[in-house]
Amino acid sequence: MEPITLQSGRARARLLRFGAILQDLRVEGIDRPLVLGHPDPAAYKDSFAHVGAVVGRFANRIAGARFDLDGTSYQLDANDRGNCLHGGSAAASLQDWTLTRTTEDSAMMTLTLPDGAAGFPGRLQAWLRITLNDDGRRTSLDFDLQATCDSPSPCSLTHHGYFALGGDAGDQLLTVHADRYLPVDGTGIPLPDAPAPVFGTRFDYRQPRPLGRDGIDHCFCLSDGDLPMREVATLQSQDLRLRVMTTAAGLQIYDGGHFPAHGIPAHKGQLARPRAAVAFEAQAWPDAPNRPDFPNAILRPGDIWQQRTRYEIEPA
Repeated sequence: MEPITLQSGRARARLLRFGAILQDLRVEGIDRPLVLGHPDPAAYKDSFAHVGAVVGRFANRIAGARFDLDGTSYQLDANDRGNCLHGGSAAASLQDWTLTRTTEDSAMMTLTLPDGAAGFPGRLQAWLRITLNDDGRRTSLDFDLQATCDSPSPCSLTHHGYFALGGDAGDQLLTVHADRYLPVDGTGIPLPDAPAPVFGTRFDYRQPRPLGRDGIDHCFCLSDGDLPMREVATLQSQDLRLRVMTTAAGLQIYDGGHFPAHGIPAHKGQLARPRAAVAFEAQAWPDAPNRPDFPNAILRPGDIWQQRTRYEIEPA
């Protein structure tokens, strides 16, 4: 897996075609990698599966690995406690994307997921452009995604990178511009009465406060449908601030709780362990194919699904 290097100003990003993975992000003057990653590409097929990758065709979980659509029932890969996670065995994060064009600061890739892959209907064609920009003060990464499908199908692709601002993320200040979230059951599926107000819960991050150490793997309800790109969350360490902007209706925030407490060696000086880094996954609300009360997540023939997400890092 030969890496693809993007360069802009002080910033350098390294990508892999496998999973459209953001393997590394460095900025001159900062003595550490800014994303969780591994120097060996082979790790992304094992202990680092989904890390830094584009996941889908449906990010997050579909309950019971099944859904009904237009009078037909579909059975999917059950790869996570009886549910379908990130598209099952045919996930975009587990495929080789086709590199179509590169410039000094951008890369364009495509991927085709065939009809029936992991049980999903329709042949889905995805396009991705990753753009790196550094203006001397702030560094940004844009993920522009589009998809079409020849049959109605769930569609929610997203970048699943883990941003490492330094130290234990439990001490970092999180802000999320959302007044609702999705409470979940023991397998990560939204409860029947979801969404719920964040007010009075530990998920109320409308004002900056420490992320904490109670564990988080929850979707925040940003809106009832896609909107123009806007700031939806920030995470601030002692010296850096991450700003997340997206067009999506939901934002899953995950502190890497599945990593072992003792850690897995990653880039030099890094250990993949809980709260070593935080994932911000812009997406449709999880289990939307089974929840008609959630924003629509079905892509139909003739339509173009689109999502744009920007991650911006600047001094705190």
